[in-house]
Amino acid sequence: MKRKSERRPNWAAAPPCSRRCSSSPGVKKSRSSTSQELHHLDRQDDLYLDITDRLCFAILFSRPKSSSNVHYFSIDNELEYENFYADFGPLNLAMVYRYCCKINKKLKAITMMRKKIIHFTGPDQRKQANAAFLVGCYMVIYLGKTPEEAYRILMFGDAAYIPFRDAAYGSCNFFITLLDCFYAVKKAMQYGFFNFNSFNLDEYEYYEKAENGDLNWIIPDRFLAFCGPHSRTRLESGYHQHSPEAYIPYFKNHNVTTVIRLNKKMYDAKRFTNAGFDHYDLFFADGSTPTDAIVKEFLDICENAEGAIAVHCKAGLGRTGTLIACYIMKHYRMTATETIAWVRICRPGSVIGPQQQFLMMKQASLWIEGDYFRQKLRGQENGKHRAAVSKLLLAVDDISINGVENQDKQEPELYSDDDEINGVTQGDRLRALKSRRQSKTNAIPLTKSAWL
Repeated sequence: MKRKSERRPNWAAAPPCSRRCSSSPGVKKSRSSTSQELHHLDRQDDLYLDITDRLCFAILFSRPKSSSNVHYFSIDNELEYENFYADFGPLNLAMVYRYCCKINKKLKAITMMRKKIIHFTGPDQRKQANAAFLVGCYMVIYLGKTPEEAYRILMFGDAAYIPFRDAAYGSCNFFITLLDCFYAVKKAMQYGFFNFNSFNLDEYEYYEKAENGDLNWIIPDRFLAFCGPHSRTRLESGYHQHSPEAYIPYFKNHNVTTVIRLNKKMYDAKRFTNAGFDHYDLFFADGSTPTDAIVKEFLDICENAEGAIAVHCKAGLGRTGTLIACYIMKHYRMTATETIAWVRICRPGSVIGPQQQFLMMKQASLWIEGDYFRQKLRGQENGKHRAAVSKLLLAVDDISINGVENQDKQEPELYSDDDEINGVTQGDRLRALKSRRQSKTNAIPLTKSAWL
């Protein structure tokens, strides 16, 4: 590789195989760096990064023109993150799938066999981060790169990308990096959380919409996160409400046996139990973090459930994502940041505010509990004793990193389900924002008369 010594005014003439570093001063990239610091980088130079001998990623400051031997394309205005507040990524699993299909199609196209294919992004640093996220995912999923290798390619020279933040309103002091996302995707592949050979794009994009149920699988056939049901199906105050009966056919078709409610009662649990589901209430305030007792009970319920578990709070984002993340950390030993990244890739907007720091604090103890759990399982003759083993673990108090029992601590509540402002909480606001989104014009239409 060679570095260009000066900026080329002609885009088509710029050799796509070359790399160019920014002349701007580098900014130290860490989880504590603020997005504002990275956002105000004044990068002036174009950047070309080789992914393979035919595929290149570029950050460009003027729109390029394709030529006989170079094909430029951009997804900046095609695959766009739908934000709640100041959040801007990472892009969801359906968009990762669409991007990978697009790249594979271009690489295999006969008309492009002799062309260099360059995915370029413009000066918007939020779109740069999402574009880099997609390229990195492609490297991990299809090129067999390790997360570190993919990250190293993208971070050549002084390249810098804004870290991803949560969907809370206001400032943020916790960030998820591209490397966290790449590790999340790599481990999700290893654990079978997704398989693009059998990924159902239509289903994902259909059911994630508020009007169609607002649900996402976090772990296929195990954990489903969805928006909290109401007493009846209707459009109220800007967001779609669905009754328990609206979900029951889908749940039965997908082997959901257990429903866990984390918010205050908006429907009668008998509407699920009378249909044959197990139903549990583990309430904690909207926007807050669960007590150790709630985490423990949640894990016990899930470890004893025969089928899939559907979890909801009001919007199915904050509290729901937090407790599912606890299970993933315990049973798959993923780090807190990797887990948060994965849950958001599956269901954007998940895990909010103090819930992020809470998961960081719980990581060590959940890993120890998970190690103990797996040790007990390995001691059994076969998997049919799983339920008995999980009951044995009930006798074990929550373990901290130093071996001391954790006491239940009520975390400070930034929000409450009894918010004084017209009874509207964080979950209500997030759900209303999602309901108002317009359908993407580039989404593949479905030929379904009803969402079930």
